Amino acid sequence: MAYLSYFDGAFAKTKRKYLKLNISNKMLLGFLPLFILTVLMAAYALASLGRLNGINKSIVEADIPLMLAMDKMISSVYSQELHGSHYMILKSVENMELYVNEGQEFKNQIMIISSLPGKDQNMIDRLSSLHEEYKSIFRDWFRSIDMSASNQNVYAERIGEKQDELIGFIREISGRTSSGLNEKTQTASLIGSNSSRIFLVFCIFSILIGLGAALAITRNISGAIIRLKNATQEISKGKFDYSPEIYNQDELGELSRSFSEMAKRLKRLEEMYLDTNPLTHLPGGIAIENVLKKRINSGNLFAFCLVDLDNFKAYNDHYGYARGNQVIKNTAQIIENAVKKHGTDDTFYGHIGGDDFVVISSIDHYAKICRFIIDRFDKTVDELYDSKDMSEGFIIRKTRKGVEEKFPIMTISIGVVTNKKRKLTHVVQVGEIAAEVKNHAKSKPGSLYYVDRRKGDS
Repeated sequence: MAYLSYFDGAFAKTKRKYLKLNISNKMLLGFLPLFILTVLMAAYALASLGRLNGINKSIVEADIPLMLAMDKMISSVYSQELHGSHYMILKSVENMELYVNEGQEFKNQIMIISSLPGKDQNMIDRLSSLHEEYKSIFRDWFRSIDMSASNQNVYAERIGEKQDELIGFIREISGRTSSGLNEKTQTASLIGSNSSRIFLVFCIFSILIGLGAALAITRNISGAIIRLKNATQEISKGKFDYSPEIYNQDELGELSRSFSEMAKRLKRLEEMYLDTNPLTHLPGGIAIENVLKKRINSGNLFAFCLVDLDNFKAYNDHYGYARGNQVIKNTAQIIENAVKKHGTDDTFYGHIGGDDFVVISSIDHYAKICRFIIDRFDKTVDELYDSKDMSEGFIIRKTRKGVEEKFPIMTISIGVVTNKKRKLTHVVQVGEIAAEVKNHAKSKPGSLYYVDRRKGDS
């Protein structure tokens, strides 16, 4: 049991390390066994070829030349005996020359054998010694040319005995060489046969390991892709909380985590879209309320900024709804630019409706955002009016009672509520305080923002 537990732990640890690898490293790891097997196959092939080459070289450079030399030596010995006998009978100088030439040929073969690799010096010395003894008997025979026939027969018998001894030794050498040649041939055949079997085993292992590695890598990658595909289908149905559950640490794992973050973002965007103002495409009242609830419940410091245009109704009545809508769009753009320049990732802005906007930011950034909005609005407001009205500084509209009244050029007022000095507990409370502070700002001339600095619940 302890062994199984250790094995399971080691397997889990290895699996975790494998999941942390990126795709390229996983593929390299998969091909590593094939590379190792290929190297082993190449090394074994080179070793086998080296052995075969050594055997063939030994056969070609030593065994075959030695056997050829043995055959020529036997031929020289018999030829010497033949020409020597003819010389004793015919007393021909030509036969003597032929006898001497054959003796020299025997020496030449001795020299060839001496130059062969793996030479046996004792064997060479023995051959030379026997041949010298053989020639010595011939020399004695040649000197007894005038002796009686019986004495010459004695030499002939001695030559025959020495010849048999010399030829026998040569054939013994040739036999050993032939046996060695047969053994080397069998060894070469065995090496070839074993190499074929081992190569077959290597090939089978390579195929199995290659299939296993390909299956493991493909299963890991394709499984993650299938889960991402399923997640795409589920999210397309609106199930934004669906998780692909991919635990890889590779590119697919990063894609899975990015996919989950994207799903959360889509959920948030859909929630916002369902309550988006059709004119400015900014989040509406429901989204504003949800964000404000989260900020209140978090307990972190925040600032709620209620933005309103002064004298917008008179402008809208005077110039018409089309130009009035353009004013609303321009104001939304100014607020968006302010948040981009001075806000953070947590800064939120929305459009309640009409000429009322909201910005919710951290306590450290609202002042810069408000100043940017006021400054940019005041600098661009002249583009919204006809030159005559702008030069006069007002527009004239009749009240419901038919009385003409002057309405100043639009300004912008911002009421700011924070939880820095007082505890904010619910959305209605924040809205009421913001409206009160905004009205106080609207009571002042020009564009400005006003911050509620009261403490406690008052």
